[in-house]
Amino acid sequence: MVSKVEKSYTTADMSYRKTETLEQKIEPIETQLYTLTQLYQTMSKTITENQTENTQHNTNILTDLSSIETKLKDTDTTQETLKNKITELENQLKKIATMPPPQPQFATEVMLPPIPIKRDKALAALTDTEIQVLEMLSKEGSKTAPEIKERVQLSREHTARLMKKLYEDGYLEREAGKLPFRYSIKKEMEILLQKVENPTT
Repeated sequence: MVSKVEKSYTTADMSYRKTETLEQKIEPIETQLYTLTQLYQTMSKTITENQTENTQHNTNILTDLSSIETKLKDTDTTQETLKNKITELENQLKKIATMPPPQPQFATEVMLPPIPIKRDKALAALTDTEIQVLEMLSKEGSKTAPEIKERVQLSREHTARLMKKLYEDGYLEREAGKLPFRYSIKKEMEILLQKVENPTT
């Protein structure tokens, strides 16, 4: 019995030692397994976050691409519109180039209706300068105010007022179709001047 007990004790002791040895070997493995598990969880979380971020990034890229495509379509439409306008302008320029040059339009000389001579004033109310102008027009024909100014040695304003007065008093006729006005003496006034110069006729 003692022999059997000792043998059993020896067997149990050997088993204990084997178990202890195995536990010593298993402990680092468990530590490594725990570390690997933690690493796996961390990597899995990182991968998931990256996938989410990539998905959002891809969505943003698709949105940007769609916006760019829309802008390109708008640009194509604008470019086509500009091409049509340029073509229209070129056609108009061609038409203008083939049109004959405009004919010069000459202003039509308009003879204003004569103002009746106020016979009660006739020559008596005229100054020497006014009579000088009437005689000049009677002998030399119609003239403009600037031409008369050079002859009577008056200022431009004074000459203009003088000619206007003679016209409004009915001594002159005026062509109003162009500037400066051209004045001419009335036939009736010319006859009166001739009578003054030749009272016997």
